[in-house]
Amino acid sequence: MLDVLFINPDSSSKAYQGLAAVFSAIEPPTWSLLLAESCRSQGFQVAILDCDAERLTLEQSLKRIDDLKPRLIVFVVYGQNPNSGTTSMIGALSLAKAIKTDSLGGPVCFVGSHTSALPMEVLGHDCVDIILLNEGVYALHNLLKSNLTETYLSQINGIGFKKIGPGGFKIATLNPPQSVVPQDRMDIDLPGYAWDLLPYKEKPLDMYRAHFWHAEFDHSKRAPFAAIYTSLGCQFACDFCMINILNREDNGKDISAADSKGMRFWSPDWVGREMKKLAEMGVKTLRISDEMFFLNKKYYVPILQNCIDNDYGFNMWVYSRIDTVRKDSLELFKKAGVNWLALGIEAGNQLVRQEVSKGSFKEVNIREVCKTIRDADINIISNYIFGFPEDTMDTMQETLNLALELNTEMANMYPCQALPGSPMHIKAVKNRWALPDSYEGYAFLSYESQPLPTNYLSASEVLKFRDDAWQIYFKNPSYLDLVEKKFGSTQRKNVEEMASIKLKRKILGD
Repeated sequence: MLDVLFINPDSSSKAYQGLAAVFSAIEPPTWSLLLAESCRSQGFQVAILDCDAERLTLEQSLKRIDDLKPRLIVFVVYGQNPNSGTTSMIGALSLAKAIKTDSLGGPVCFVGSHTSALPMEVLGHDCVDIILLNEGVYALHNLLKSNLTETYLSQINGIGFKKIGPGGFKIATLNPPQSVVPQDRMDIDLPGYAWDLLPYKEKPLDMYRAHFWHAEFDHSKRAPFAAIYTSLGCQFACDFCMINILNREDNGKDISAADSKGMRFWSPDWVGREMKKLAEMGVKTLRISDEMFFLNKKYYVPILQNCIDNDYGFNMWVYSRIDTVRKDSLELFKKAGVNWLALGIEAGNQLVRQEVSKGSFKEVNIREVCKTIRDADINIISNYIFGFPEDTMDTMQETLNLALELNTEMANMYPCQALPGSPMHIKAVKNRWALPDSYEGYAFLSYESQPLPTNYLSASEVLKFRDDAWQIYFKNPSYLDLVEKKFGSTQRKNVEEMASIKLKRKILGD
């Protein structure tokens, strides 16, 4: 009997609109892979259903579930983008409701960042029987050791479930919290990725595709593709970020990601084993998903040196803040195959940036940092956010002007969202700021996208500025010339094709 089926739901068409068919990435379901391998190491029978990679219809998904007949169905509602835990609720709830309608499988369980941020809200859905708080590793092990009846559920820490109350009414209940995997147990209790459980057509990981720019705007280089963590969490507590909510060990009210900041690392040997597996499977394009890979030399130096020693030939992308880039490490990064460095620049105005980062950003010269990275022959993905609370039209224009001046090889431009789990979301609820009334509303690129208003601008003004800024950047002759010079004329045409896709926005009257 199959003990647990991990489901990665598909919300792509609503989250990415016209970009979903070709231009958006399809990432391996990182947490499904980690949880599956963790449970398998405990002797449980596991499987993964990746509805996103296979683009399964509702009917196809239900048929797979019926064939497998799992004892427990776990929706891993999580993704690599900060908003993915919330936007993935779109596909997760649609499939969960259908499972209940057809009476398939065992209890339905949800885990992920949105679930950890708003556990009682998720548990309030009729189609959800159980939730796992934080990453859910130990709670999940204990669930699978039980017979999943109320008698046992009431004794398992780190979960929420529905008790049967007077008159047969179901009462949503949170049990006491459970700890996350501690640093000294990372290699043991999260022993790897269950790569062999993923679907493929001809060779492993060929149903996954890298971000367009990561493959140098060349569609032929996008698969096979993989993404891994070498660490979990972040030591900072920015207002707009919810990443650390998966560390939550407190059931109290108004707990945000800022209350759970911190980092845990796998050993370099563990990372080396996973990288070797991926290299043997033919992966060349690899994302290091850590929020702060470029931070602790104790960990990143041996990982990168291992890539050099084994000559894996990876094309890697890693993250850094603008104030944690070390000039003396860039040569090592390049030699190891780090060809892309993602920088959280966020805003062009220093005061706006300091306001939302709790003053944790050091004063640095952004232009000098970018020049230093480029001098090391590493491409830059600069990340910008429009619509912080103190943003005005003038400060947003500062951000766009900075983006155009820096003219990096890629730029992500996001409207500011009060993402569930972030300090900003708690502040928005308390202050009764207008929030999206659907999960789709939290998707940066969706039709229903509804960013926060600022203290001076409406949500529609923010979104229009963001969409206009994106078009200005990617149609800018200087940028297109850069793409052609570095990557080729075909790649320039590919970028022009991407920029021709116009997003429709409900609040803009489309």
